[in-house]
Amino acid sequence: MDRVWARFVLILIALALVSLIAWPIAGPLVAMTVFATGLFAVVVVQSRHISLLRRWLRDPAPDKVPQGWGIWDRVFADLYRMLRRQHRSESRLSATLEDFRQAGAAMPDGMVILDAQDRIEWCNPVAERHFGLDRQRDTGQSIAYLVRQPQFVEYLQAQNYGDLLVLRQSRGSDFILSVQLVPYGDRQKLVISRDITDLERVETMRRDFIANVSHELRTPLTVLGGFLETILDLKAADSELLRRSLPLMMDQTQRMRRLVEDLLTLSRLESTHNPPREEPVNVPGLAREIYHDALAFSGGRHRVALDLAAGDWLTASEEELRSAFGNLISNAVRYTPEGGEVTIAWQRRGPEAAFSVRDTGIGIASQHLPRLTERFYRVDRSRSRETGGTGLGLAIVKHVLNRHQARLEIASEPGRGSTFSAVFPAERLLAPPERVPVALSA
Repeated sequence: MDRVWARFVLILIALALVSLIAWPIAGPLVAMTVFATGLFAVVVVQSRHISLLRRWLRDPAPDKVPQGWGIWDRVFADLYRMLRRQHRSESRLSATLEDFRQAGAAMPDGMVILDAQDRIEWCNPVAERHFGLDRQRDTGQSIAYLVRQPQFVEYLQAQNYGDLLVLRQSRGSDFILSVQLVPYGDRQKLVISRDITDLERVETMRRDFIANVSHELRTPLTVLGGFLETILDLKAADSELLRRSLPLMMDQTQRMRRLVEDLLTLSRLESTHNPPREEPVNVPGLAREIYHDALAFSGGRHRVALDLAAGDWLTASEEELRSAFGNLISNAVRYTPEGGEVTIAWQRRGPEAAFSVRDTGIGIASQHLPRLTERFYRVDRSRSRETGGTGLGLAIVKHVLNRHQARLEIASEPGRGSTFSAVFPAERLLAPPERVPVALSA
């Protein structure tokens, strides 16, 4: 028997013994009075402790456990220990739940926990952005009432857990999600969403690239094939026809060669196994060389100016810089009408430096600017082909600058010309080996 209970029983036995002893000495009335008084005192003590217990149960806090006497001291002590264990267990559960919430909030994918009736129990911030939810407001609401897209509701009801749903959202711009439903627990579900907008855009670009490069190669091949068939059908070679057709075939051949060369250049720039061979590059000297190339390319049809306001060199690949700068200048000359002006500049912008090409050409509408560096993207397809461009020049520029931690800035206005600037970070800049007088213009 527990010692506490044994002590309680001993108290009752002691009262009985005292009463029995008092019975022959003081008479039965006194003996019964002594026993009743002792028993009443025990009942009062027990009632007092029961009252303390009931009062504590209304607000059971470990620091408010009452002090007891006798058996109640052991009861209250056990309650205190039990409550402390419960609080420690709750603290561990709360910490685990908080860790789960923090991990869920840090995940790049959206997560929504649904109960058996598809009501929201919890969601992370990414899911709030994906589905337009508010965790505080929407907890307990059916997700089918909040995500009102028929294909999502059908997917939720079908419960095809092995399938993925591609969901297109409309919030000012295309917003594409990959959604998967995962069952777990007691009929609960986890909705996992992933933003695949960029992946879809890349896939679209891939399809456009294949279609465009096929079209670009088909045109010169059609021209060559047509002329060759005509010549083969002639019984005797027509010298006049040859004089007209051979230059055209040569032009188309050169166009196809430039296209293939640009594709190979892009492939080389995109390769992770082909890092740039970096060396100190005399950018003012390179700019002068490209300036003379621009004069020859223009053939006197434009005013070409050179403005070297900075003498800084760069740590870079000279071959790649020449390719990027040459593409910027050739584009400016192609899209500037005869009599227009093209200005080549190398200048400081605070801690950075920029190689800029400014023209007074046809300009570009603002909606086209974000896509200019895509392969084969053309603002005006017919004009681009007339000028002899491959549609890959700005894509090459973008990749070269990315390999040099630089960026391309474009400012343009239709009818007023464009400015393309390759901006290089301060850590790429080098002081020239020796002080050489820098011409401010040429």
